[in-house]
Amino acid sequence: MPIDLTDALASLREGRQSAAALLAANLARADAPACEHVFLRRFDAEALAAAQTSDTAAARGEPRPPLGGLAVSVKDLFDVAGVPTTAASAAMDDAPPATRDAPAVARLRAAGAALVGHTHLSEFAFSGVGINPHHGTPRNPVTHALDGLDRIPGGSTSGGAVSVAAGAAWAALGSDTGGSLRIPAALQGLVGFKGTARRVPLGGCLPLSPSLDTAGAITRSVRDAALLDAVLSSAALEIDARPLSAWRFAITPTFMQDELEPAVASAFERALATLRSAGARIEERALPALPRVAELQTQGGITAAEAWAWHHARLAERGDRYDPRVALRIRRGASIAPDAYQALLDARQRWIHDMTASMQGIDVFLSPTVPLQAPEIAPLLHSDDLFFATNARLLRNTAVVNLLDGCAISIPCERPGELPVGLMLWAPASRDAAVLGAAARVEAALAAGAS
Repeated sequence: MPIDLTDALASLREGRQSAAALLAANLARADAPACEHVFLRRFDAEALAAAQTSDTAAARGEPRPPLGGLAVSVKDLFDVAGVPTTAASAAMDDAPPATRDAPAVARLRAAGAALVGHTHLSEFAFSGVGINPHHGTPRNPVTHALDGLDRIPGGSTSGGAVSVAAGAAWAALGSDTGGSLRIPAALQGLVGFKGTARRVPLGGCLPLSPSLDTAGAITRSVRDAALLDAVLSSAALEIDARPLSAWRFAITPTFMQDELEPAVASAFERALATLRSAGARIEERALPALPRVAELQTQGGITAAEAWAWHHARLAERGDRYDPRVALRIRRGASIAPDAYQALLDARQRWIHDMTASMQGIDVFLSPTVPLQAPEIAPLLHSDDLFFATNARLLRNTAVVNLLDGCAISIPCERPGELPVGLMLWAPASRDAAVLGAAARVEAALAAGAS
């Protein structure tokens, strides 16, 4: 099977494959043990119709749609016409079928995506771990193939990432409020791109924190990330194609590199060495405002305040049907009074100003996506303390970019045979083309260095 969506589309153009045959392989993988607990509901008939429409167009000599009738999964936060949207929560089991597609879903469908199903997630997208007590937790298929252990998939776009890693989809539509695309991508050796939030509409998507929510995709490569971004934003970027040596990269001396697991630290340092050997200029740049990010997360911060505003009525009626860990985090927002919430918003804008000022002159910053590799599921099921500590560690680096209103991408930087480690490239808002362009060069340099 082709290694990424771009290759699959090339095989369609060259007549080496049909969309229907490729979809059949995806659906067979969706039925396999690696995809247990991945899909909350499947759209096989609709997906097959999209693949057949693409093949029929090709048979008539007409151009195929941009996504060629190929498989894309949808996080169960986004409305898909005719089925309910439940955010993987028992508290939403009374949700009526959606009357129309969310705009992001409509754009995928218009581009010829074969939407294969609603995928699992941390309940209401409120965890970077990916564990869900209602419908089971999908295990990480990449790590399982390496060591046979049941490790977390990462969240909150857990099922979406597994659908791509296990071959049930070429890409996954997801959301990212504090790292929900990049964390599972990092833990599964995939690519997760969080663009500048305003570029992709969030209508028809159940909110977690409207100030921080972002829609985007998990893919198998940077070029696929650019392709999905063009579809979802309806505005293809002019990707910066400078050679690696023409980019100005930076790392931060503290915070993003604090308390890394040894395997993560080793993979990160090895990636930097490989990039330097390939001609990259990487300097150390202090960001004095960076530690102040903790002030924005007091009592759960903006996310808890905005989640409480959306959930408080449903919690009053159906709180016993929530994941207790999720309910606990949402209820922290009840203690944030309106004036304190406004103070958080104001403090965030000052922080963004200070951070952006200190980032001037740098094209893209580099850091580990998360400071640890995927831990085993079982201990996290039985210890709240371990769960919350792990969740905080997973979110630490990625959440910086959401609070910055920035853009970021996670790409794999582990060696073959190692558990996945993500390398995050990040920048302030509206630098999406630079982040994608730099990531393409970094991806190529790391691949060359590993060969």
